[in-house]
Parts: sequence; C-alpha cells; structure tokens
Amino acid sequence: MSASGGTKAIVAALLANLSIAVAKFVAFLFSGSSSMLAESVHSVADSGNQGLLLLGGKKAQREATPEHPFGYGRERYIYAFLVSIVLFSVGGMFAIYEGYEKIKHPHEIEHWYWPVGVLVFAIIAETFSFRTAIKESNALRGRKSWKEFVRHAKAPELPVVLLEDLGALVGLILALGGVGLALITGDSVWDGIGTLCIGVLLILIALVLAAETKSLLLGEAAGVEDVRKIEASVVDGTTVTGVIHMRTLHLGPEELLVAAKIAVRHDGTATEIASAIDAAEARVREAVPIARVIYLEPDIYSEAEAAKGPDREASPGGPTPHGTGH
Repeated sequence: MSASGGTKAIVAALLANLSIAVAKFVAFLFSGSSSMLAESVHSVADSGNQGLLLLGGKKAQREATPEHPFGYGRERYIYAFLVSIVLFSVGGMFAIYEGYEKIKHPHEIEHWYWPVGVLVFAIIAETFSFRTAIKESNALRGRKSWKEFVRHAKAPELPVVLLEDLGALVGLILALGGVGLALITGDSVWDGIGTLCIGVLLILIALVLAAETKSLLLGEAAGVEDVRKIEASVVDGTTVTGVIHMRTLHLGPEELLVAAKIAVRHDGTATEIASAIDAAEARVREAVPIARVIYLEPDIYSEAEAAKGPDREASPGGPTPHGTGH
C-alpha cells in the first residue's frame, strides 16, 4: 500500500486495539461490566477491521490480468466497505443487544477498579492512535476541512481509521460514564445505558463509512483540481486546440482513467495528430501522475455536436465521430 493509504496509521490503530481488547476482556471477567464486554468486542472488531484494510492494500497491488485489465485497485474500496459492515454488525448491534440485556437484567459491577483502570489505559492508547491518524491525514487533506476530507478522500483507509478512532474514544468516554454512574448511584442500569449509547454511536459511524465507500465502489471522477490540470495539459495550442468532452474515473486511489475527445486541426496529417496525442499523454502524466490509463480520441470540433454531450454522441443512431481512438 502506498503512503497515501495510511499504513502507519493502520498499524498504530491495530496495535492499540489489540492491547486494549485484551485489557478490556480481563476487566470484564473481573467486574462483570456489560460496558466492558461491549467495548471488548468493539476493540476486537476494530482489530479485525485494520487487518481487512491491510489485506485490501496488499491485494490491490496485484498486476493487471486479461480478466481484470485495469488491475485490482478497487480491492481497497471493497475491504473498506466490509469494515463498515463489520463495525455495524459485530460492533454496533452486539453493543445494543448487550445494553438491552443489562438494563433488563442488571448485574452489580464487581472490582470497580478493573474497568476504570482499563478504560483510562484504553483512552490513552486510543489517543495515541488517533493522533497518528490525524498526523497522517494532515499531510494529505491540505486546506480541506475534516468533513470534506472524509467525504472526498479517494484513499479509504485514513477516513476509516479516523472515524474508527474517534468512535473508539467517544465510546470509551461513554463506557467510563456508564460505569462511573453505576458505581456512584449503585444502579447497574447506567452501565447498560452506556452500552446502548456505544452501540448507537458505532452504527452511526458504520452508516457514514458505508455511504462513503459505496460512492467509491460505484466509481468517482477525479477531483476538480486534477480535472483542470488534465484539461490544461492536453491542449498544446497548435495541433490539439481544445477538449470537446472528457471523463475520468478512479480505478483505485492512485490510478486514474482519462477518456477524452479532443479537438485537432482539420489540416493536420495522421502522423502529426498521432505525435500530438503522444505528447499530450506525456504532459497529462507529468501533471497528474496517477493518470495511468489515458484514451484520447481526435476529432474536428463542431459546436453543434459538442453541445449534445458525450452520451448523445455515443447513443445508437447518433452522429458518427469523425476521429479514431489512439
């Protein structure tokens, strides 16, 4: 996985969650706290999620094959989507079930210092993991807000780790609040309420992740800035005079497909046009390095035909393009 995949953030989160999961299970065994059990399962689920992200990054590096000519870059999107499902089912739904059972059948918390101590340790560990994810994300998000970064990032790993770590921190605070209120009031129902809140939180985060990764799976275009760079790079002002239509598609976080119909001089020879297209492809790759698959079709510009758009031009019975692909 490339640096933009946030491998460092994923590994930091994995190590933190594994250590926290063990500590929470021990605390649950000694205290009987349902919040601790829910948090234990949450940490195990998160550890599995980080494993899925690393596996997806590894599988995405496979070379293209005749059956998959554009490679396996979208494996990262698929595994990120699986993470949202695991977080929803194993994390959120289990916590809601456990919270309901605790409220219906309250159980006194024993050896209170175990859950409290483990929760404090877990908050410290998750803070370290969250800090690493923020640092890795800052290198990529630029001037974007955190909301824009999560919504528009093409590499899914960092947004997933960010939301997971945020959910883990808030969940730990909720668990600590539930255990604390149960100890102060002597009513274990508060422990169950804290568990329910953790479940609702995890489901909300899972839904956000599912929506964002679904968009990536369906196929997203290049960002506005990259589109502008590509359009500017294609035109040379002599043989290639403009871009009639262009479409882009992310084949993976670091692999972009560019397909464009370009306007060329009507008096250009085939050799001149072919050379101009080769030069245009080279300029595009220099301006936007992730543009690895480029298809440029030369055509004679017609304002009337251009106004119809690419879909109208490609429709059955529509006008036949003048140029040929290169």
